[in-house]
Amino acid sequence: MRQPKLAALALATTAVIGLPAAQASAQPLPIPFDTGSLGSSSDDPGIPTEDTLPALTVTPVLDGLDHPWDAVQAPDGAVLTGQRSGGFFVRRADGSTGPVTADLSDLYAQSETGLMGIALASNFAQSRTLYTCQGFQGGGVTDIRIQSWTVDAGWTALTRGDAILTGIPVNEGRHGGCRILVAADGTLFVGTGDTAQPTVSQDPNSLGGKTLHINADGTPAAGNPDPASPVYTLGHRNAQGLAQQPGTGRVYAVDQGTSRDDEVNLLVAGGNYGYKPDRIPGIYDETVPMTDPVRVPGAVAAAWSSGSSTLATGSGAFVTGTGWGPWDGALVMGGLKSQQLIFLRLAADGQTVTAQTFGLQNQHGRLRSVTPIADGSLLVTTDNGSTDQVLRVTPQG
Repeated sequence: MRQPKLAALALATTAVIGLPAAQASAQPLPIPFDTGSLGSSSDDPGIPTEDTLPALTVTPVLDGLDHPWDAVQAPDGAVLTGQRSGGFFVRRADGSTGPVTADLSDLYAQSETGLMGIALASNFAQSRTLYTCQGFQGGGVTDIRIQSWTVDAGWTALTRGDAILTGIPVNEGRHGGCRILVAADGTLFVGTGDTAQPTVSQDPNSLGGKTLHINADGTPAAGNPDPASPVYTLGHRNAQGLAQQPGTGRVYAVDQGTSRDDEVNLLVAGGNYGYKPDRIPGIYDETVPMTDPVRVPGAVAAAWSSGSSTLATGSGAFVTGTGWGPWDGALVMGGLKSQQLIFLRLAADGQTVTAQTFGLQNQHGRLRSVTPIADGSLLVTTDNGSTDQVLRVTPQG
């Protein structure tokens, strides 16, 4: 089991104020703020809403689930999901469904944390390896970690491999992240939460409130600001979505906002995305801006923000294929509070949004994960309770 070596990062775009660690307040203080310019937003009149989304066909893949967090489709057509409180389930290519056994005896499942992100290794067809991001409790340690598994050809059992990255912080389960993106080069990006603690997101020695970039063995990936650290960017609140844009290689993080301003951020190595909820020492002050260029000089502005009301964005992916019509290549997000899919068309430079549209509004309740599959469809998980589903969403363009 590899423990990451952490070192202070000297980031050109970062202004870190070293305040002592303190316990968070359970309630934010009602302090007004001025966000300034945060890029595009869903209630920005400069972003047109187009009613051009193709009709969507929705087919249940798995049902009777309890808060499935993520879903993936393997090359053989099997669809795997996991419940946040524990338990893997599969729909095999032959249509049979059922549990997949796995040792989850040390799973830490509390509040928003548990069995979360799932991703297939880039060489899954040969290695049968996949990764989960999950809470862990054992031997006096409670953290979030990236766990590797192998699965048999019949999709009956997952066998535990190495915990390739440990030490992602957790505090009573709130803001645990945790999304895994396997990039085109086989490296892993990981989005983490700030544990609802005031100094974590700006602390370069913490893995919380960050996006991390690691190799498949858990070592820091090439190009990280500190070669000895997995930290790729900092200043995030709860990065639950990660997506790589086809054709450009750009990586975007979807960060859940406070009372406003869910964000889509174009990731740049060493970038600080400006969340700094320690304005009052010892208090987790969620009334600060999501991006605060005043208290975080050089903070990177969001490519998109939801504006004055959050949609509770819980994921992100790019859709591709002619069936999506004018939305081929768009970024899609799952909306939890807003109970919809949110589609964003990005500008050519990837730094702003030029149009938006919405799908499945109020039809399936809270929508968490969105995962593109080979035929251009999406796997979408619902997040309502004990009757949740994994859905296949297919455009009829």
